[in-house]
Amino acid sequence: GEKIVEKAGGLHKFMNYDGPMLTDSGGFQVFSLADTRKIKEEGVSFKSHLNGEALFLSPEKAIEIQNALGADIIMSLDECPAYPSTHAYMKDSVDRTTRWAQRGKEAHKRDDQMLFGIVQGGEYEDLRERSAKALVDLDFPGYSIGGTSVGESKETMYKMIDYAIKFLPFEKPRYLMGVGTPEDLVECVLRG
Repeated sequence: GEKIVEKAGGLHKFMNYDGPMLTDSGGFQVFSLADTRKIKEEGVSFKSHLNGEALFLSPEKAIEIQNALGADIIMSLDECPAYPSTHAYMKDSVDRTTRWAQRGKEAHKRDDQMLFGIVQGGEYEDLRERSAKALVDLDFPGYSIGGTSVGESKETMYKMIDYAIKFLPFEKPRYLMGVGTPEDLVECVLRG
């Protein structure tokens, strides 16, 4: 766990790698456990896929773990809803993700790590705008675009990115989550 890595000097020393490193909060990993997760305002309850143990992840715990791991860039906890989701569900999810981002930012303790907020909103242009603007108001050092590559078509994924990117500050780093095919890398870099 993170305590062993922390005692070893953090991820860089643990892996004997001094290049840039990024960790995720666990939001997507919890998404992949849809059959066992329960999402509440406090955080997410789920069961370990290894032994069925009941686990709980709050925005604060996600930051605590990533602070201990010591990556250079870390992510706030977000809810990564399934595709498709209704507009009403997605709006609630975006608002919860924003509140979790605020809580994570308050819990973040390390000046040597950049904490990114994660834009959500599914395929809905108004919700991508809402999410991006709310996170920009929180003034993160960088921003991620999440909720892509969760079953939507390529055309829909590109629209989701286009909807979010125009509301993110050009001068701050952007990280597109979950995308990695050569074709997608080219398409998405062209989108900013």
